[in-house]
Amino acid sequence: MSDLVLDQAAAAAPAAHAAQDDMFHVRDHHPENGTLLGFWLYLMSDCLLFAVLFIAYAVLGRNFAGGPSGAELFDLPLVGLNTGFLLLSSITYGFAMLASQRGKLGTTLIWLGVTGLFGLGFLGLELTEFAHLIHEGAGPQRSAFLTSFFALVGTHGLHVTFGIVWLVTLMFQLNRHGLTEANTRRLMCLSMFWHFLDVIWIGVFTFVYLMGVLP
Repeated sequence: MSDLVLDQAAAAAPAAHAAQDDMFHVRDHHPENGTLLGFWLYLMSDCLLFAVLFIAYAVLGRNFAGGPSGAELFDLPLVGLNTGFLLLSSITYGFAMLASQRGKLGTTLIWLGVTGLFGLGFLGLELTEFAHLIHEGAGPQRSAFLTSFFALVGTHGLHVTFGIVWLVTLMFQLNRHGLTEANTRRLMCLSMFWHFLDVIWIGVFTFVYLMGVLP
């Protein structure tokens, strides 16, 4: 009887080791699950940050302290052009993702480059707007309205700047290592971040600029 038990145990041991090896194999080959979860948690924390800034603007956005209002300051055609740049950058990033899924490295890099140019165009127009406002004496210290405006729009601009730096870094990594699993995962994370900024800007454009020109 004891020999039979030992034989059964010996036969079961390889199967147990194989199952354990399979479990570790699955864990080792799915690091993207933890990465994507962590990045989603970061985006949720960023949502809270922008929610606080939107609330601050909602409370302070009509406190002009005798200074200019949004209707007097905002150049809607310029802001509309800026919005178009950011919306187009999301479309071109989508083309980059499609190219990467087809394994076309060169096409992916081209679309990422176009995305970066649109992002730089957005930042250029935003900095032009800020410089014009400050030159007109409508800096962030002028009123609570302008303080909340610069805080909200400037924070979004800083995020776009970070996104462009990340995009350029990723382009170098793709050019050097190709469409590896790690680089594909980084492309996905940056895609979520870029589209998140697009959604936030639509809120800024509607809530700050369009409503700001209303009497």
